[in-house]
Amino acid sequence: MPSTPSCAESGPRARDLGLACGRLKPGPRNAITDVPGVRVGHCTLSDGATQTGVTAILPHGGNLYRDKPVAAADVLNGFGKSVGLTQVEELGALETPILLTNTLSVGTVATALIRHAIAANPDIGRTTATVNPVVMECNDGPLNDIQALAVTEAHAATALAQALASPDGAAVAVGSVGAGRGMSCFGFKGGIGTASRRIKLDGERCHLGVLVLANFGRAGELRLPDGRRVGPPPQDSDPEKGSVIVIAATDAPLDHRQLRRVIRRAGVGLARVGSFWGHGSGDIALGFTTANRIDHDETADSVPFRVLNERRIDALFEAMAEATQEAVLDALVAATPVTGREGATRPCLSALLTASF
Repeated sequence: MPSTPSCAESGPRARDLGLACGRLKPGPRNAITDVPGVRVGHCTLSDGATQTGVTAILPHGGNLYRDKPVAAADVLNGFGKSVGLTQVEELGALETPILLTNTLSVGTVATALIRHAIAANPDIGRTTATVNPVVMECNDGPLNDIQALAVTEAHAATALAQALASPDGAAVAVGSVGAGRGMSCFGFKGGIGTASRRIKLDGERCHLGVLVLANFGRAGELRLPDGRRVGPPPQDSDPEKGSVIVIAATDAPLDHRQLRRVIRRAGVGLARVGSFWGHGSGDIALGFTTANRIDHDETADSVPFRVLNERRIDALFEAMAEATQEAVLDALVAATPVTGREGATRPCLSALLTASF
């Protein structure tokens, strides 16, 4: 089962089909990797009924357990099976990469993250604290034989290796790759999408980047930036189910509370594309900043810490809403056809839009 390199573009992007969102300018790649140091890798499993994978997001290329980025999580609707969010919320930091996968593979992938951390930090659980792996998921069961439990620790390690090997600022493969391989969104093929926005603070440029795992929304309720609804008409009896994971990265100096306020605006972007966070949808955001770090081995009683002037935070709110909206459309536009379990398929949004031009 092949893995897709993290540095390869998968196909058209949302902007290629005129689906730009908002007024703020994107970064050079219009990707989460526009935040310096952030890297993304995928391992894609594609073999008959097995259509799934793992996606890894690295906040920086160093030892995350020793040098922890400040982080926060926000749950819009909690129909999800993630690992590690309670400690992120309690302590306000990440100490592993973030891995995305399917719902029934969370435990396996978490074990791989623990092994990865122990390999770099042999004192974990012996002379220092244990480690908090962060794994988030969506249910790809309609296209993938999720009961096969095909994802292994080796697949998670491959995604991590792809991310580590990726150069700083590399493009991100999007669409039907990694954890996005078997995902569905608004009745279309879903998957991985990304977008970014540039912001100026004190005369210096910084970025906010978003990566989504898009697997949510009822058929026929997708809204494009010009207001059009596309897709088959929804059935009133069909519940909103699926899930969406939103990962945000920034190099703006935020504290844990400010980060939570920013990532909560992911909900604005999700609403703009037509979601109302239904009962059966796990809609979760997690964000981190590379500008503020926590030293695991700090010995001082107090440490310096930069935070954003709260009067300037609206710029980040707007960036979060725009980048989330565009990242979802990016996942839909970039998604390529997948035939999975029992011949199940989903139409591709790009085919519909190009046919209408």
